[in-house]
Amino acid sequence: MKMKKVISVLTAVTMAVTLFAGCGDSNKPSESQVDNPVESSGEESQPEESEPEGTEEVKEQVLKVAAFEGGYGADMWSEVVAAFEASHPGVTVELTVDKKLEDVISPSMKAGDYPDVVHLATGREAALTETLTKENALLPLTDVLEMTVPGEDVKVKDKVIPGFLDTLATNPYGDGVTYYAPMFYSPCGLFYNAGLFKEKNWTVPTTWEEMWALGDQAAAEGIALFTYPTTGYFDAFTYATLSSAGGSDFFNSCMTYEDGIWESENATKVFELIAKLGEYTEATTVANANNDNFTKNQQLILDNKAIFCPNGTWLPGEMADAPRADGFEWGFMAIPAVNEGGTGCSFCWFEQMWIPAAAQNQEMAKEFVAYMYSDEAAQIFAKSAAIQPITGVSDYLEGDNKMFYSIYDNGASAVMGGFAATAPVEGVNMLDTLCGTVNSIVSGDKTVADWQAAVEEVSDKLRAAME
Repeated sequence: MKMKKVISVLTAVTMAVTLFAGCGDSNKPSESQVDNPVESSGEESQPEESEPEGTEEVKEQVLKVAAFEGGYGADMWSEVVAAFEASHPGVTVELTVDKKLEDVISPSMKAGDYPDVVHLATGREAALTETLTKENALLPLTDVLEMTVPGEDVKVKDKVIPGFLDTLATNPYGDGVTYYAPMFYSPCGLFYNAGLFKEKNWTVPTTWEEMWALGDQAAAEGIALFTYPTTGYFDAFTYATLSSAGGSDFFNSCMTYEDGIWESENATKVFELIAKLGEYTEATTVANANNDNFTKNQQLILDNKAIFCPNGTWLPGEMADAPRADGFEWGFMAIPAVNEGGTGCSFCWFEQMWIPAAAQNQEMAKEFVAYMYSDEAAQIFAKSAAIQPITGVSDYLEGDNKMFYSIYDNGASAVMGGFAATAPVEGVNMLDTLCGTVNSIVSGDKTVADWQAAVEEVSDKLRAAME
């Protein structure tokens, strides 16, 4: 089952502890070389050697970096820190990596001793990132986007994949100011058997009209167009279709419960699209769309009983030992564009890095954040399967991962973010209403009109409770 919002990255970003002290610059003159005359012992002391003209002493700096360990391990952080130190003479990084990072750094922060840089995503139980955000205790990173990536000749904003910087998951106050730097990501989309397309000489659809045409063609051969593990997987699917239907501003309006947004024309397109997709869904899907039997639905595409299944890049690993049809090979595509002439969209989960407003070494902290988007850092992270959201990242990857992560290089727009936080409202859960209702739509127990009205009602209640 997908570890959604555990990566959470946007999400469960626990990072592991490893105290790492880098060496200072070995080129710095020693005390015996600078202003330290040799004491006389009966012999005439030799004159000091002056430093070559133009040589400047490197200023020593200590940068405190705290990172969540997560599933990628701690070693990659040590390697990245060593590379950063090597490219920044005089900088020593004190690295803390821990699976329970909040427990490690919170006591010191309460005492006024803050890390300079923190890698810790939103969505974790301790909610440290959210707490500091609500307290306006984070440093804006918008100027980091204008910095040149260390060691390269491109600005950070031009290195980051389009779409990652225009979301509530990086601009939490919705004011266009970036406070969270996007880190390791996992795209979501539609998985399929590329071998089946070769066998049938089918063309992978890029529009919904082509999807419906393929669905009719496949149905004649006893193959369903679609299945899904559980309705919970419709969050990423719905987010992508919402963004495709109305753009990022519309998507953010949906996520912040704007009055009437779920009754709008663009929202109606999405509700009706999902309902029509229900007509092309494999018949046993609803019965198995639960935590006990979801792999049976995923198995449908391995057995050529259904063509497409929404999921994230963890799916191949999850089904690694499952039987499959002869000639099976993984295929992966974005959600087709809702509007004619539009581009496909792919929602992705990602982790976040930030700088506390109380950090002591803010300028070097910004330099470290900018370095995270360098090819050098990205290649180090990629060896541990931690993939940075930078253009061309697929060049560092191999096998299926290369295909999965090239989705944005191939023209898909990235969609990120989620519903804005609110105070608890008894009996109200947006994802339950928006996504959980899909089973009833597919089975025909509820109408689109009823579903749409229920979502708008929940949106109204949550808008009043927004924090």
